[in-house]
Amino acid sequence: MDSAAIATPQTHHADKHSFDTRIIWRTFWILTAITIFELAMAILYYETDFLPKHILNGVFLIMTLAKAFFIIAEFMHLGHEIKNLVMTTAIPCLLFLWFVIAFVSDGASFRHLRNQYDRYELEQSKTPVHKTEQHPEAKKPGVE
Repeated sequence: MDSAAIATPQTHHADKHSFDTRIIWRTFWILTAITIFELAMAILYYETDFLPKHILNGVFLIMTLAKAFFIIAEFMHLGHEIKNLVMTTAIPCLLFLWFVIAFVSDGASFRHLRNQYDRYELEQSKTPVHKTEQHPEAKKPGVE
């Protein structure tokens, strides 16, 4: 047997990767700061109603995307990969988001059209409702 082909314990120890916890702690503090900012905005909205709801939802969406970026970049290790691998992962995620948005908007459109053009719904909404008064002392059937 060739002695060069046999792995020795010394080569395994030399291949150990260094692990830097500073990057993880930096990501942790960034995510914590973004979350505290989101909570502060929500509390201010409920206490003072300082921004319209749709603008606040946009801010929350941007902050959530920023948190997703940091999580994907650091904890899924895509921040240090080549661009092609990142695009291979990111494009299907964006297509899935488009898929969800398309189906939600299509469902909302269908509900709107169904309520607008349903003949039975229109007939029932135009039928006047007559309030019938019952005498307070009138007996209910079956009650003695």
